[in-house]
Amino acid sequence: MYEERPPGDGFDGRVACVWRRVNDADSTQLVVPDGCVDLIWGPSGAFVAGPDTGPMPVRMRAGDAFTGIRFKPGGVGDVFGVPVHALRDQRVPVTDLGFSLPGGRPAVMRAAIVARLRATAPADAAASAIAEALRAGRSVGEVAWTLGFSERQLLRRSMASFGYGPKVLQRVVRFQRALKLARAGVALAEVAVVAGYADQAHLANEVKRLSGVTLAELRI
Repeated sequence: MYEERPPGDGFDGRVACVWRRVNDADSTQLVVPDGCVDLIWGPSGAFVAGPDTGPMPVRMRAGDAFTGIRFKPGGVGDVFGVPVHALRDQRVPVTDLGFSLPGGRPAVMRAAIVARLRATAPADAAASAIAEALRAGRSVGEVAWTLGFSERQLLRRSMASFGYGPKVLQRVVRFQRALKLARAGVALAEVAVVAGYADQAHLANEVKRLSGVTLAELRI
């Protein structure tokens, strides 16, 4: 069972959702890049799932329960006390990051993160605009020009906000847009056009590189 809920008040617009998963049987869950950073409480304690650039298969046992807070792309800022790029493709226990968080009731965990957000620097104000422009299919050069940055400045701000450069971010947000369209029942040939791929072969290759499987498998 997996469910997502809106974050509610107190997260300063930097959190996408809170979620919970309880595994009914032994299985492997495929986690694919989405530009987000998650704080997760699981059977082994609390850990941070950094921004991914490729597929992350997660082995889960029957009865395992996970609760997570998912930060929007560019939303995590300094919450964990390390640069976001240091978390890229990593799963890091929060104790390794120099602080601890309570387990137990969701309200207690929520209060701890709200306090942490208030105590740390906010994300770059331009982060959401960068992500949205790239999601809309604009080139890296166009995004830099539109937002008044040099391409070097855009690279630096993207690394600080998302953990990787704008070209990787573009691939990730385009992939997520394609996945959303496919799961809504849009034909794959149309998905390629609407999501901004050169053709269906380009779509297939990029999906395989980012997820390790086909789009048809992911949309189930």
